[in-house]
Amino acid sequence: MNDHGGTRAPGITLTAGPLLMRPWREEDVPALLEAYDDPVMRQWVRLPASTPEEAARWLELQDEGWDSGTRFSFAVTDMARSGELVGNLVLKRPGPDTERAEVGYWTAAWARGRGVAPQALEALTDWAFTAFADEGLVRLELLHQVDNVASCRVAEKAGYAFAELLSALPPEFPLDGHLHVRRAPLTPDGRVAAQRGAAEPGVSPAGSSDSR
Repeated sequence: MNDHGGTRAPGITLTAGPLLMRPWREEDVPALLEAYDDPVMRQWVRLPASTPEEAARWLELQDEGWDSGTRFSFAVTDMARSGELVGNLVLKRPGPDTERAEVGYWTAAWARGRGVAPQALEALTDWAFTAFADEGLVRLELLHQVDNVASCRVAEKAGYAFAELLSALPPEFPLDGHLHVRRAPLTPDGRVAAQRGAAEPGVSPAGSSDSR
């Protein structure tokens, strides 16, 4: 259990227009498997799920991430389309450096071209900088391979500026990568400014490919 909601983070949701980001549920398994049954997405993700057992284990890993406070994963749904699952969104804080974290995402094939990823990423960014401000979070990083042009566009649309060209690390990362960065806005006295629409547990505000 952690200070940010525990297993599947009951009560923590984020919104952006018609999009509702909420913790993953067991009933999401069929849609998760359908999303991973896509050659384009399998090109970018490290741990695709091909069977109900693999999908169940994937959900367990998301639960463990919430429990440990190292990985905060949200199912992205479109409430204008009856809660259709359209993507995944994640904030990763695996190491001891509390000043930075990594964001990741994927969009289901049937939802591409609708602006899902930039909208969802904006909401996650606002929430992250507010929820972890007291722990010193001031920098969010987004990484993708150089040939993932779509992810690069998402980063730019969500205000993640290109920061560095990363060298390839084969065999896991056979090509060079891009590092994009977004920094928390600061008040004149150097404190992290409050984010618009940032969510607290129990509140639904208006308002990279996940390759790891």
